[in-house]
Amino acid sequence: MKMKSFVAVALVAVSAVVAAAQSKTVVDVAVGSKDHTTLVAAVKAAGLVETLSGAGPFTVFAPTNAAFAALPAGTVEGLLKPESKAALTGILTYHVVAGNLDAAAVVKAITDGHGKAVVKTVQGASLTATLEGKNVILTDDKGGKATVVATDLKAGNGIVHVINHVLMHK
Repeated sequence: MKMKSFVAVALVAVSAVVAAAQSKTVVDVAVGSKDHTTLVAAVKAAGLVETLSGAGPFTVFAPTNAAFAALPAGTVEGLLKPESKAALTGILTYHVVAGNLDAAAVVKAITDGHGKAVVKTVQGASLTATLEGKNVILTDDKGGKATVVATDLKAGNGIVHVINHVLMHK
C-alpha cells in the first residue's frame, strides 16, 4: 500500500513539472535568459508579448544581447522609441516562423532541399537556412548571416533557437 502511495505522489509531481514546462511560452523562455534582455525589451516595446504568448506554435530565432549590440550605434535605442513601433515589429516578426521547427526538422529541410531550406517568416519575407559544417546558418533578405548557437529551447507554444546576429528584411 505504501509503494502505491509513493508511486501516485511521484506521478503527480512529474505531471506538475511537465505541465509547468508546457505552460511556459516562447516569451517566458526569452525572459528567463540573461542573454536576451534586449530582445525582451524590444518585444515589449513592439507590443508583441501577448501575440507570442498565444497558442502558436512559433519557432523563434532569438538574437542575443551581443547581436543587438553589434548593430550600428543608436539603432536599438531608435527602434525602442514609440514612433518606431512598426519598424521594430517588422524586424522582430522576421525572426518568427509559424510552426514548431526543432533543430532536427531544420536540418532535415536543408538536406531535403539539397543544401538549403527557405522558410517564410511571420513578417512575410523569407529566411534561407543552410549548413556550414555542423552549424545552421540563416541568411536574411539583405545577405546578412546569423549562426544558430543554441537549439531546441522548448516552450508550450513553440521552440526557441538562439542566434548570434539580428536578421533584417528588405
